Amino acid sequence: MNSSVLIESFAEFAKFKNIDRPTMMRILEDVFRTMIRKKWGTDENFDIILNVEKGDLEIWRNREIVDDNSEDIWDHDKIALSDARKIEPDFEVGEEVSEEIQLEDFGRRAVLTARQTLIQRIKDMEKELLFQKYKDLVGEIISGEVYQVWNREVLLLDQDENELLIPKGEQIPKDRYRKGDVVRAVVQRVEIVNGNPKIILSRTSPAFLERLFENEVPEIYDGLIAIKKIVREPGERAKVAVESFDDRIDPVGACVGMKGSRIHSIVRELENENIDVINYTDNLELYIQRALSPAKISSIKIDEENKRVSVFLKPDQVSLAIGKGGQNIKLASRLVDMEIDVFRESEVYEEDISLEEFTDEIEDWVIAELRRIGLDTAKSVLAVSKEDLLRRTELEEETIDDVLAILREELEEEDNQ
Repeated sequence: MNSSVLIESFAEFAKFKNIDRPTMMRILEDVFRTMIRKKWGTDENFDIILNVEKGDLEIWRNREIVDDNSEDIWDHDKIALSDARKIEPDFEVGEEVSEEIQLEDFGRRAVLTARQTLIQRIKDMEKELLFQKYKDLVGEIISGEVYQVWNREVLLLDQDENELLIPKGEQIPKDRYRKGDVVRAVVQRVEIVNGNPKIILSRTSPAFLERLFENEVPEIYDGLIAIKKIVREPGERAKVAVESFDDRIDPVGACVGMKGSRIHSIVRELENENIDVINYTDNLELYIQRALSPAKISSIKIDEENKRVSVFLKPDQVSLAIGKGGQNIKLASRLVDMEIDVFRESEVYEEDISLEEFTDEIEDWVIAELRRIGLDTAKSVLAVSKEDLLRRTELEEETIDDVLAILREELEEEDNQ
């Protein structure tokens, strides 16, 4: 293989991989200098001249002429007078000889190795460029075409046919993928696995929802409205706290849009995820009230030291505060970064019985634990679901079952009398 064929094939491959000319020249020179060092031990006295467009390569070995009996005759940058005169008969001691080295002088095996090395260097550089490109895109939305669907992940291809992955845990549970679908997701992270870049996308990340809002709400993109915090149960419900830096702009109204026009496209993208947009405030009590929307709170007790909040609501508001599967209260707790306990407002129950009346059947420490969360009568305990009692108290499930059974039995007897 001559030099022009080697260089032209490499240049074509490099252009196909979008490698720029200076980088291509540097790789070529590095590979040829490696060949020189393997053959002569050093490349200090060699010049390499490349013309990628024409496929030209010139390698020149520069040495100083010394007398045949000189002690320096074996130095890498010296040549004996007799050897120099074989190149040019009128050379004299002290002059410099520049001898052109042909690619064929390295041997066929070395040339083939050089070709493989060049291709490998480009592939390595392509991996590095891909890694850096997507590392800079972490947190940004990109689109990819579904290429293959597996149980644990989905493989997408970007416009340059680079592979992107959405693991099961980063998919919205309602997502259904088919080959050829175009999917939008946020770049979650980029890793190097076995020398190859692995690009992980996410549709469940709060950053994905944040970028969607930026795309749909110009005021957010322009910095007039800030997203303070996002919490999500992907595909089910999300809460977004927003703040306006312009008193003339209503941040919630701007995010929702006229008749919901802005938020509808986001909701569709997220498989009908229910999104609550909340006006952020430094007033913690008011912020908690907004976080628990749509429930209306009667009163609040805040324990900032233990990061715990007790909210009291009318009975018809409790289910709204807790939400389907406890989603509303979970998201509200995460939004305000405090544990929220929901209590029914103490009411005067008709024919109710104080827990103190059950000391013969229920241990004192159990009654004390129930009173700790604001439940001091039989009906107030029975009005709370077993799941809530498990979550809000330190009682075991078996203990709660026993307590509920005792209270129900007593109240039934009262009703029958």
